[in-house]
Amino acid sequence: MRIAMVSEHASPLAALGGVDAGGQNVHVADLSAALVRLRHEVTVYTRRDDPDLPERVRTGQGYDVVHVPAGPAESVPKDELLPYMGDFAQYLRERWRTEAPDVVHGHFWMSGLASVLAARNLNVPVVQTFHALGVVKRRYQGSADTSPPERVTTERLIGREVDRVAATCGDEVFELIRMGVPRSRISVVPCGVDPRLFRPDGGKDRPRLSHRLVAVGRLVPRKGFVDVITALRSLPDTELVVAGGAADVKSDPEARRLLDHARAMGVLERVRLAGQVSRRAMPALLRSADVVVCVPWYEPFGIVPLEAMACGVPVVASAVGGLTDTVVDGVTGSLVPPRDPIALARSLRSLLADPGRREAYGLAGTDRVQARYTWDRIAEDTERTYLKAGVKPTSAVAVGGGL
Repeated sequence: MRIAMVSEHASPLAALGGVDAGGQNVHVADLSAALVRLRHEVTVYTRRDDPDLPERVRTGQGYDVVHVPAGPAESVPKDELLPYMGDFAQYLRERWRTEAPDVVHGHFWMSGLASVLAARNLNVPVVQTFHALGVVKRRYQGSADTSPPERVTTERLIGREVDRVAATCGDEVFELIRMGVPRSRISVVPCGVDPRLFRPDGGKDRPRLSHRLVAVGRLVPRKGFVDVITALRSLPDTELVVAGGAADVKSDPEARRLLDHARAMGVLERVRLAGQVSRRAMPALLRSADVVVCVPWYEPFGIVPLEAMACGVPVVASAVGGLTDTVVDGVTGSLVPPRDPIALARSLRSLLADPGRREAYGLAGTDRVQARYTWDRIAEDTERTYLKAGVKPTSAVAVGGGL
């Protein structure tokens, strides 16, 4: 198949850890690479945010990235990109008029809007992965939600217009149905993990104290890092490493807020903000942890727990969104209520005191990833979703085996 991935703000080439660079970038990059391994032709369209970027880049994984001129060629917060989606869609439409893909796969709601507009009347099926839903974000963030006011209404229209929606978890399926998307047009296609990179064996960083917690994610309040720092008060001889944020993490306002909170809690000397950590360095950091902590207020899916499980490390996660699909409570880790540092501290204290249970959780986590969450398995699920959307490929497709 010729597959057009549309990811307007999340380039697979971007450095991870910034405010708008995280799980979606990983998802698009690794899914594209896995689809190439199934012998599909994949092109990722993302917005040009630097004037020096070439129009097209061939990646080492075999897929192309096209930088679309839409808006200023500079970094723009994703919640301010909506006015440029018309130009984005027009660029795609002009490309696809002469060389149409077999399927278009939009990632995030604005990419979905551009995809629907560009593919209209071209007889090209459109599949949509939202990655996060505006109605959920508004529910948890309230007045702090910076999304454009049109987001919720637009997502409803996209959900009804596209040929199929690829939900990342069961919780999202229920949200989509409430939005009016027929269940018959929804497939569950979770995120994945690369088991060749994230695996139990290999080097690992050396902790300074008897126990280490690791938390990974963009430095935004909803990720729950404040709750982990609060719980640290009840965990003596335990350090916390937070990976994520700007390259110069000390310049990040949220980083300063976290350090101020650590100081107020009396645990500043046991908290380290590591800033951006490369994908290649991440497995060693995860393997250095006794427990990986992932306690956001809400989470559409969450790749970090999968990466930790693949590395054989137990996970303590909040019981929200996709985390309830991936983390099996009492088997691969523990689930706790979101925004509850007391419950979090209790769960962590119990797990840190029980090395046998940590080992059992780690082994079970690795097995679960190998059975369900490798990117090759996710690519096969995605391939089936494309066919259900009505794709008519240029050649016969053997699902799971390429062209």
